[in-house]
Amino acid sequence: MNSRSLLSLFSSDLAIDLGTANTLVYADGKGIVINEPSIVALNRKTGEVEAVGNEAKQMLGRTPADIVAIKPLRDGVIADFKVAERMLNHFIHKAHKRKRLVHPRIVIGVPSETTEVEKRAVLDSTYRAKASEVYLVEQAMVAAVGAGLPIAEPCGNMIVDIGGGTTDIAVLSLSGVVYSRSLRVAGNEMDDAIMNYVKRQYSLLIGERTAEAIKMEVGSAAPFSEPRTMDVRGRDLISGLPKAIPIKDGEIREALQECVATIVTAIRTALERTPPELSADIGDRGIVLTGGGSLLKNLDARIRSETGLPVCLADDPLASVVLGTGKMLTNFKLLKRISIN
Repeated sequence: MNSRSLLSLFSSDLAIDLGTANTLVYADGKGIVINEPSIVALNRKTGEVEAVGNEAKQMLGRTPADIVAIKPLRDGVIADFKVAERMLNHFIHKAHKRKRLVHPRIVIGVPSETTEVEKRAVLDSTYRAKASEVYLVEQAMVAAVGAGLPIAEPCGNMIVDIGGGTTDIAVLSLSGVVYSRSLRVAGNEMDDAIMNYVKRQYSLLIGERTAEAIKMEVGSAAPFSEPRTMDVRGRDLISGLPKAIPIKDGEIREALQECVATIVTAIRTALERTPPELSADIGDRGIVLTGGGSLLKNLDARIRSETGLPVCLADDPLASVVLGTGKMLTNFKLLKRISIN
């Protein structure tokens, strides 16, 4: 089949950013049609899916004993094969307005250090969700495309994509990856660090949703110009009763220090391993941040101060990966060149 007839079939085709925290689906000609949490609520007794995405997230930490809310992805890769397949099935059908006979071609972004076994898990789950063809692409590469970087030109571009489960760092030139590294330290690890800090410091038990809210409200990678405080509610470990405490931004910065330092160190390592000509380009163009984790306040300022390079946030950091993956649906030549399966 030639590329022309391939493109004519791309009308029902989808680009998917299968993220640890959120799954985004891009339909050719329609843009982003789904942006929902990667969570499935299952009934333990019947094995039936009770809810997926937004509805399932509302149930997190609030389900009765026979309903369990499962996150099928961990650290950017599929941890629960069957649940991931059901989630993909749900999102694909929803994207196609529940049409049962559609067998789309699907392009999916995966972390750069995904093993062969992990790639196979993504491929199998997607094929079982009724895809006709599946192409895997590196998240950092498509994030750069989505952020509008000129990856096809003979110059160095550096992208740092901080998602829920992984941080992908890459230096790109001539539509190829010159250097890439995937860390399993990202948004979820930050939430865990906040939960552990509050538990250790105040003997207060909080859930994932509360930890995420704290990160977004008072979390930062460098000090604010004005101090910030937030009231946090949870369960007192000593009395077992509900309790509220005030938390300052400095405490959350301390809780996040290790995660932020790990990401900054990995960025510095990437710069040290980049060929000198491309380093000069990055010095001029700077580092582009994408992904939900890049929205941590003052992270750009912290990276700027530690590397001495310009740092900017992509226009739509949460959607960069899926927008870049979506562009692959109409650029089959580039897709063939950068797909990794």
